[in-house]
Amino acid sequence: MRSSLLILLFCAGCAARVVTPVPASAPAPAPVRASPVETPAATPPAQAPAAAEPQATPAVSASGAPIAMPSPAEVAAVVTAAAVRENPCPVDAEDEDDEATAATDDEGVSEEGEMQAPLAPAAPSGPLYTADLSEEALTEAWKKDPATLGSMSIGFVESGRQINSVRVPDDKDWLVVSPEIAYGTKETVDYVAAAIRAVRAQYPNVPTLRVNRLSTKDGGYLRPHKSHQNGRDVDLGFYYPTAEPVRERERERYIDVAMNWALVRSLVVNTDVQMILVDKRVMKVLYDYALSIGEDKVWLDSLFNAGFNSLIKHARRHRDHFHVRFFNGRAQELGRRVAPLLALQPDQNLMMYKVRNGDTLGGIAMRHNSSVVAIKKANRMRNTFLSLGRRLVIPLKGPCTHCPIPPPVQLPPRRMPPQAEAPALVNTEPAASGKLPNPCTPAAPAPTPVAVPTGVPSGLSTGR
Repeated sequence: MRSSLLILLFCAGCAARVVTPVPASAPAPAPVRASPVETPAATPPAQAPAAAEPQATPAVSASGAPIAMPSPAEVAAVVTAAAVRENPCPVDAEDEDDEATAATDDEGVSEEGEMQAPLAPAAPSGPLYTADLSEEALTEAWKKDPATLGSMSIGFVESGRQINSVRVPDDKDWLVVSPEIAYGTKETVDYVAAAIRAVRAQYPNVPTLRVNRLSTKDGGYLRPHKSHQNGRDVDLGFYYPTAEPVRERERERYIDVAMNWALVRSLVVNTDVQMILVDKRVMKVLYDYALSIGEDKVWLDSLFNAGFNSLIKHARRHRDHFHVRFFNGRAQELGRRVAPLLALQPDQNLMMYKVRNGDTLGGIAMRHNSSVVAIKKANRMRNTFLSLGRRLVIPLKGPCTHCPIPPPVQLPPRRMPPQAEAPALVNTEPAASGKLPNPCTPAAPAPTPVAVPTGVPSGLSTGR
């Protein structure tokens, strides 16, 4: 009888030990981060689950089964993806007061409007500027005679190259300073010529303009620039009272402001310019002059004072020239579509590689199925020394399945001044909508409707 009573008491003690840990585990702070104004010690155990419920209590369905909640990383990924869809233009990362950045960043601003994407079949959004070529026709032309396709801008301005480039011709209206690095796409060269000739039409006695660097014939890294690689960048000198440039540091005091504003205005109105980089002191002189001659202030602010949406931006070491970057609808789209076909032309089967810490030329060649001799030849290298951050052209022996390519091209509408008629460059009809959506253009309403351009350079979409 006594042994039976002891066994019964022992079992009751076991049951007590099984039940007691359940309420004790409720206030444990490990799974839930307490808010700054509440601590687990100050909260009674009975109320702790209710206070932490918004963060720790899992959602339960009607049937009683727990519902999996997204993690903070998943939520952040969704928010980031939505933000990219709403504003695909990356924010300018320049800090113009950072002297360390100024010492290493040649351009002064980050690349805009060209986000790198993995090499994969991308569905074009918006107009296709090479719609005259089917995939079959493009492949056939690339295999048989790539020259028939015209200029192609491959990759990105800071990591790319060009095919079938065109040199800026010699002309009485401009001076080609360095012919060996004055190659660009046909669209870029045509835009430069159109902008300069428009200034000559306005000022017949304007001095000759100096056309400085564009790209090398095949593109790629051009020392010391980070860009100037795929034929869409050009450095233009300033207009001075005489053809001889001034060598003073404060160029804004010596330039012909009227003629330089005419050049900037011509680039904005007559070309598909992506951005114009120049020193902020020159920007102020041009803005003040344009305002003084009656240019619309809202329009000027959209060019100069719209943050990263500005068309004209400050850049260090640009006090003596304009750095102009153009959209190239046809050349960019051809480059994007040809990227998967590069292996069909061994001489053009190249990729761009940025040198990282610890890299050697032999290691790069082994990782990318290339050779040291081929890499040196493609980059005009005399030795195997590598500088950190340099962009190398890597000849490939097979197709590149991981090379980044730009997204489908979509030109924004030109920022025409109010009550200005757009130049008719070609005889084409505008798109039905009259405009292309542009996520980078400020949405500030203009006091009067903006005129829609009637055409674009040859080979581009008719939408403006």
